[in-house]
Amino acid sequence: MENTPLIDPFARPIDYLRVSVTDRCDFRCTYCMAEHMQFLPKKELLTLEELDRLCSTFIRLGVKKLRITGGEPLVRRDIMTFFRSIARHLDTGDLRELTLTTNGSQLAKFADDLAALGMKRINVSLDTLDADKFAKITRWGRLEQVLKGLEAAKRAGLKVKINTVALKGFNEDELFTLIDWCAAEGFDLTFIEVMPMGEMGEDLRLDQYWPLSDVRKAMAERFTLTDLAESTGGPARYVRLEESGQKIGFITPLTHNFCENCNRVRVTCTGELFMCLGQEDNADLRAPLRASEDDAALEAAIREAISRKPKGHDFDYSRQTVSGQMSRHMSHTGG
Repeated sequence: MENTPLIDPFARPIDYLRVSVTDRCDFRCTYCMAEHMQFLPKKELLTLEELDRLCSTFIRLGVKKLRITGGEPLVRRDIMTFFRSIARHLDTGDLRELTLTTNGSQLAKFADDLAALGMKRINVSLDTLDADKFAKITRWGRLEQVLKGLEAAKRAGLKVKINTVALKGFNEDELFTLIDWCAAEGFDLTFIEVMPMGEMGEDLRLDQYWPLSDVRKAMAERFTLTDLAESTGGPARYVRLEESGQKIGFITPLTHNFCENCNRVRVTCTGELFMCLGQEDNADLRAPLRASEDDAALEAAIREAISRKPKGHDFDYSRQTVSGQMSRHMSHTGG
């Protein structure tokens, strides 16, 4: 098998892989899942061994950063077996970073173990610091449990970035509360525009849409904002708040397409490879994984898919209609 790195048709090296390990979650956030989700039958999900093979193949092909997502990854049974196994690539230096996006509910249980195997940072999704509002938006979640998890992560030495979805009429009044809290806790903070995915019914996204240009404007009334040139190769653009020294990120899939330097692909928990979060085109990696114990067919399927990676996506909320809208839930692709 050749080990030529993965380069897409636009000469972008693909060195960042996001893998969903489960579609299940212990929350039901309104913008991510339906309340009564039909979860996938177990046999459709990649086993932990298959996930290891898949990630290891991508790492052999040049992936340097691996982010594990869900659903909520830490509710997957025996997930630490997978983490401990895949961490061998950190030891060899083939993988530069192993990280996790979580809702924080299970961190009190797992933070020490994650830090021990070489994880340095995690992203925690948190949209409000108000316990009642938290219960409302997550439907099943308890804020206190997440705050305990964050404490455990801090104690374990994990660097925490809080991801907050900006939701009009929901957390507008908490903008500065969240900023001040993150400053006090030593957490980074990134705001994310709500995306047009999943059922657009009862909680119509257009009603929730709070453009980050407005968030930024509100912040500028209290802070001096300095644009930072740095890029993590990801979609966030960063500013520094001069008064507190904090770094705040903005992820704006709608008002700014962040595709030019896209270095990432995503694999769902059933082994579908999505070359772009905002496009439906995908490739089935589960079939080649299960067809042979040899990785040649899997590698060929990955290379073929990367050759179809598009230049960008096309979300747009203009004129009160949603173009580029997709039918799958965020929980399906893994955030």
